[in-house]
Amino acid sequence: MNIVILAAGMGKRMQSNLPKVLHPLAGKPLLAHVVDTARALSPSALCIVYGHGGDQVPAALASPDLVFALQEPQLGTGHAVMQATPHLDDAAPTLVLYGDVPLTAIATLRRLLTIAGSDKLGILTVNLPDPTGYGRIVRQNGVISRIVEQRDANAAERVINEINTGIMSIPTAKLKQWLAALSNDNAQKEYYLTDIVAMAVTDGIEVVAAQPDAAWETLGVNSKVQLAELERIHQQNIAHALLEQGVTLADPARIDVRGTLTCGRDVSIDVNCIFEGEVTIGDGASVSAHCVIRDAAIKAGAQIRPFCHIDGAVVGEASIIGPYARLRPGATLGEDVHIGNFVEVKNSRIAAHSKANHLAYVGDSTVGSRVNIGAGAITCNYDGANKHETIIEDDAFIGTNCELVAPVTVGKGATIGAGTTLTRDAPAGSLVVTRAKPTTREDWQRPAKKK
Repeated sequence: MNIVILAAGMGKRMQSNLPKVLHPLAGKPLLAHVVDTARALSPSALCIVYGHGGDQVPAALASPDLVFALQEPQLGTGHAVMQATPHLDDAAPTLVLYGDVPLTAIATLRRLLTIAGSDKLGILTVNLPDPTGYGRIVRQNGVISRIVEQRDANAAERVINEINTGIMSIPTAKLKQWLAALSNDNAQKEYYLTDIVAMAVTDGIEVVAAQPDAAWETLGVNSKVQLAELERIHQQNIAHALLEQGVTLADPARIDVRGTLTCGRDVSIDVNCIFEGEVTIGDGASVSAHCVIRDAAIKAGAQIRPFCHIDGAVVGEASIIGPYARLRPGATLGEDVHIGNFVEVKNSRIAAHSKANHLAYVGDSTVGSRVNIGAGAITCNYDGANKHETIIEDDAFIGTNCELVAPVTVGKGATIGAGTTLTRDAPAGSLVVTRAKPTTREDWQRPAKKK
């Protein structure tokens, strides 16, 4: 099939310079949600009609499988589809989607495509308690005869509660004929795609309808209020799916997934946690409150304590992280590693059973097994121009307030005494201590505050 996604609208009510379809839902542009859904249907042609915001839309979603068509000026939905017609195969039906309607289920679209086939005009409709603002589906003897827009509807038509979602499956050769015959003789002086319904009836083309499983699948975004409402619906759906998979959520209303979260068995997640990108959590792992985890793997049995930030990292089995720890991209922790409060790890490998329990920085380092890194210890990995590696071998002990000036190696079993600034390699099994000789002045007095 062909798929056309209409994404040219200005979105005045968004009160933003950003094109409406690029505003994020669950961390991803509205339009990107629609594109992902479209791709799942394996179309032979996928065309996005853009307009407001200029090249921002093509720049944000550039991909070899996407074709972009500019609508300038914007003269209605029918005019928008006209811009896509050079890219459409007449032998395949065309599915029309909207870039600001992000939550339509793939199953719903398949239902519409099935009922429409290749020779019928299929419309996705939904019944709303309050249809105000939507085009109404007008039927005669139960058969769809036309669609009337709110502004053009009479009093009898306005009480109809079956509305047009705008999503249609259309025989492409007929679509091109109907588009060429559209008129803008209406209240908004626009070319309505919906006018092709009456043309189809006149031409003897059967008009059929399908409905979604839930009305929220058809909701669009025209304001920040509506965007926030859809965000909550989407997050509620994700939370419900996690619960059905056996994940324990302390409060399903207080979790945000802005990407893909994959959980094993017996995973528990406390309140106000945010998951971004691709995150996996292994069997029996737990994530405490107020954590932000992005593009990370949390292995089985690991404990993530409150207020941790984990970004691009791997947390090994049975490891304990936090509270208030930060794992930056490239941090890879082995089994039973302890990273405590106010410890930052970046681009480093830390092997099994090692620990840095508080107030430390480990960057661009390779740390062996059973290593202890004391409070206030840091790896000095940056010389102002280049990064350098620190190697700490198995069973080493790094005392409190040590500075390891890279490139440097701490040998197996070596001990670095508290307060040491290490600028040369420490041999295996050695004790290295560098401290200034204490100076005591018994006659010294603290300066007095001037009056």
